Formats: sequence, structure tokens, C-alpha cells
Amino acid sequence: MKKSASFGSRFSVAWGSVNKDRQIWDVIVLGAGAAGLMCAIEAGKRGRRALVLDHAERIGKKILISGGGRCNFTNIHCKAENFLSANPHFAKSALARFRPADMVALVEKHGIRYHEKTLGQLFCDRSAHDIVNLLERECAEAGVRILTHTRMDAIEHSDSFVVRSGELEFVAPALVVATGGLSIPKMGATDFGYRLAAQFGIAVRPCRPGLVPLVLSRAEQELWCDLAGVSAEVVASMGKRRFREKMLITHRGLSGPAILQISSYWEQGSSIALDLAPGQDVTEPLRRQISGREETMYRMALRQALSQRLSDRWLEVFSPEDWSNRALAKLEENLHRWEVFPAGTEGHEKAEVTVGGVDTNELSARTMESRKVKGLFFVGEVVDVTGHLGGFNFQWAWASGFSAGQAV
Repeated sequence: MKKSASFGSRFSVAWGSVNKDRQIWDVIVLGAGAAGLMCAIEAGKRGRRALVLDHAERIGKKILISGGGRCNFTNIHCKAENFLSANPHFAKSALARFRPADMVALVEKHGIRYHEKTLGQLFCDRSAHDIVNLLERECAEAGVRILTHTRMDAIEHSDSFVVRSGELEFVAPALVVATGGLSIPKMGATDFGYRLAAQFGIAVRPCRPGLVPLVLSRAEQELWCDLAGVSAEVVASMGKRRFREKMLITHRGLSGPAILQISSYWEQGSSIALDLAPGQDVTEPLRRQISGREETMYRMALRQALSQRLSDRWLEVFSPEDWSNRALAKLEENLHRWEVFPAGTEGHEKAEVTVGGVDTNELSARTMESRKVKGLFFVGEVVDVTGHLGGFNFQWAWASGFSAGQAV
């Protein structure tokens, strides 16, 4: 016999309940993360009786670890071009309905101090707890009920959606799936949202880790990874995608913001190109003179562009047989286009997001509602919309949750 879920002090019988084991709501939100809570808040403000269910022991677990514990809650330069999706236009409607300025206004309403770090990234001055507390207060003001540590044993649909948890039933005409992606399973991430989509015949695009460190082959590790901790400003590129930020050498490969950004576009078997000295011509002064000291001068010039450890290793690996102008030109070319073939990634365990998810062709761009199943919505990371590093994924969570909350 199934055991009843434990709800703790948050449990209360819903308005219109048939009995203590069957609760009737206007909307049920699965997932107490950024997107799910924003959706519930907006639904509650519109007078909807909203219930949020989550299997974790507390709300906003991923919010709390974001941004080094300070939560990069939005980016003031947010636009559709900052997102990956099979449909690059899908995110435009939601992003226009809830903008970074709207999130900033909400943060300021609650007296949360924040700052811009770089490239439009806004962080809390104090702690990510401030954002979670904001969401919890907004939920309370909107009359939203939150039940944590609640398993979802089965979900059924006829006239309404029925969520079964032990011997309890939660019933509502609208169901919002905000269960996130596969990234950081130790925080409770699962494929629940994708399985639920498949249950209702909704297509899911293949998923892979995004914003994730890259792993080098064993041979490349032997060449570079004893330099773990060394960083450089680089331009990482694949095709037309270019990101100029820091790269960090790790014990297994490459990380840092530039690598995390390009990793979302990388697929097994492809290469990435790294410009280790963007905007510089290291060998140009040497190509204009013949002194017999080219190697020494090149080493000195390279150390001006890179750290001493990285520049010396670069010269060990790529030192030419002679120091002719042709050889110097080849060195310069290699420096600006170091082609790296990663062996893989660090996986969902260290990925910040999941690339792929519920196919956007299945959803309304304005409301996030399924085109096949009336009353079924998908928001946040579970959808095939993935942001760049720097607060964009939070903005997508707020915007998609807001759009669904305005429609349920």
C-alpha cells in the first residue's frame, strides 16, 4: 500500500476540496524553481488558486547555488540572440512580455541590493537567499500554496489533470511543468518533465549538457593539464559564434566563461577554435627584422600576451624548425586559431543548463501552452530554449513563467 506524502507545516486543505485526500485547484505547478514560482505568483495575482509541488525538501535549490551563491538573476542586455533553440524566434514573445527591467523592479521592490558585474550581469550584493525569499514572499502575498518533499507518483488527464502523490490527489484544469532539465543531478534534477511530455505525445528534442567544462583527450591532457589554474582571455569560436572571455585550464581540460559559452554549441566530434591573443600581432615586430635572436624575442613577446607558464608551454609545443618569416607567420596563425578537438564534456553533473528539451513547435510562444493538450504548459529549462552564460537563463525562467502565469 502506498504511503501518504509528508507535507509538514505547509499542508492545508484547498478551497473546494471534496475530502482531505482530494484537493481541487485552479492550477498546479510542478517544480518550485525560478520558472515555476514566477508562474504561480502571476496566476495567484490573477485570483487563481495555485499550488506548487516539488520533490525537493526546499524551494529554489538551484537558485541558491547560482552565481557563486549570489544569483546572477538577470542580464540587462537580454535579447533573443542570447538563446539557443531549434526555433530561434520562439523566445521573443515571452522575453518581450517580461523584461530585465521588470525583474529589476521586483528586486528593488523588496529592497534587495545588487550590482552589475560585467557584460550586463546583475548579481545580489549579499546572497542568493534574497531572491528565494523574494519569491516566497510574493507567493504568500498571492495566496500560492507550496508543498515540498512531495513525490509525484502518477499524472492523469481527462477533463482535468490529476496528480497522485501517495493516497492524495491534486486536481486542476491547468498543469504547468517547470521541472527543469538534467543539469546538476545532485540537486535533484531528473528527466521527469521530458517523460511527462512523452506521456502526452509531445515531442522532446535530444538533450545534452550546456555551459559545461570540456574534457581533452589523454594526449592533450598530458600536454596542457599540468598547467591547471592558468587562465587567459581568449576568443572561443565555432562557425559564426564567438565569445571573448576568460579561458581556464583544468586538470582534465578547459573551462572558464569562454569555454562554457562555446560548449553549448559543441557536439561530439567537432572542434572549437581559440584565439589566445585577440587583437594582437605578436610576431609582427620580429617579421620586420632579422637579428638572430628571434626565438628569444618571440618568447618575450609571447609572455606579454599570455602568462609565462602558458607562453613557455605554447612555445615548447609549437616551436618551429627555423625562425623564418614564413615560420613566424605560421606561429601567429596558430596562436589566433588553436583548433581543439575535445574528447567530451564534464557531463550533466557539472553543466549549468541542459540544451534541448520540449520541442517549441509543440508550444504557444505567447502562453507556453501545449498545442495538443489544452491546459498543459511547459516553462523554464525543460523547454528547448537555452541561454548564454550571464543571467540569461534566469531571465528566460522569469519570462516563460510569467507568460504561462498570465494565461492559466
